Amino acid sequence: MAKGIYNTMKITSVNNDLVKETAKLQQRKYRDEAGMFLLEGVKCIEEALEYGLEIVNLFVQEDSGLFPDMDKNETTEAVLSKISTTTTPPKAVGVARFPKREWSEDFKRVVLLEDIKDAGNLGTILRTACAFNFDAVVLYGETVDLFNPKCVRASVGNLWKIPVFEIKEFAELESKFKAFERAATLPKASNTVWLRDYAPADRVLVMFGTESSGLSDGLKDFATKNVTIEMSDKVESLNLSISVGVILWKLS
Repeated sequence: MAKGIYNTMKITSVNNDLVKETAKLQQRKYRDEAGMFLLEGVKCIEEALEYGLEIVNLFVQEDSGLFPDMDKNETTEAVLSKISTTTTPPKAVGVARFPKREWSEDFKRVVLLEDIKDAGNLGTILRTACAFNFDAVVLYGETVDLFNPKCVRASVGNLWKIPVFEIKEFAELESKFKAFERAATLPKASNTVWLRDYAPADRVLVMFGTESSGLSDGLKDFATKNVTIEMSDKVESLNLSISVGVILWKLS
């Protein structure tokens, strides 16, 4: 962005080339190709700016007066509706570059999510991991795209505040976490401990699977501890993001 001199462009056509290219970012294929994703709404953009993300393009509702100290495109509700994924278009939509992620040997408390398919759940879990000061999140297996607009919205500005890494191969997982205690979250069985009785090691990987099928056998075998949330026997299970919240709060 230019400093001191700010450019405002007028875009009124939904067929504008920049509008069409921006709308493509609703799809993972184009996000991955461009290395960019959508920021929908004023608060989301403000959070990204505060954190220092690079904002490549900014679209704001004409005559809104939003972001006076930035280069931007003033545009119509129709254009904002085309480039956003919400039912009611926001007053502003930004395009940001993917945040840089660097693995650190100093990480001590890491959350692993296996095969998570719900983008809203993923965003909520990222927000929770930030709230309880976990160091990183690992997405293992076939997990939903981190930069899915629903995930970005559900994370409420926290997606870029915690390092998130995608790992596909078990060998890489084993290499990174061989020195960690590895806690599998499971239903109650003879080899599990209640959460209230669990005292994690200094370096711990806490592993969560899907609500429908739980952790894979490979990760169950990889675990060094098995942990269960104590709750009423009237309830079979909890929503994944609720389970994560309960466990991360206890471990914090």
